[in-house]
Amino acid sequence: QVQLVESGGGLVQAGGSLRLSCVSSGRISNIDDMSWYRQAPGKQRELVATITGGGTTNYADSVKGRFTISRDNAKNTVSLQMNSLKPEDTAVYYCNARARTGYSYWGQGTQVTVSS
Repeated sequence: QVQLVESGGGLVQAGGSLRLSCVSSGRISNIDDMSWYRQAPGKQRELVATITGGGTTNYADSVKGRFTISRDNAKNTVSLQMNSLKPEDTAVYYCNARARTGYSYWGQGTQVTVSS
């Protein structure tokens, strides 16, 4: 089992920044990719950014150039630096860890609210 705990959400004005963190514990040696997803009210959960075990990153088009995902394997942490935030970034953000078996683990989510 893998446990994921997110932190760093909050309320920010448009144009501001937030940094989300996700600390993993448990059988983390089985983990390959780490990702951030988000879900806005009334919408489906969507992939925001992914970082592979080798450090390759991918981003949703809507956040490219504004968000940066990073990983510190020594601290079992994945972070999401969010700059130039927009009201449409408002959502619950979830940390996801994908094991080499393909199984996915999820955190409890952290709310990000961007006011206009």
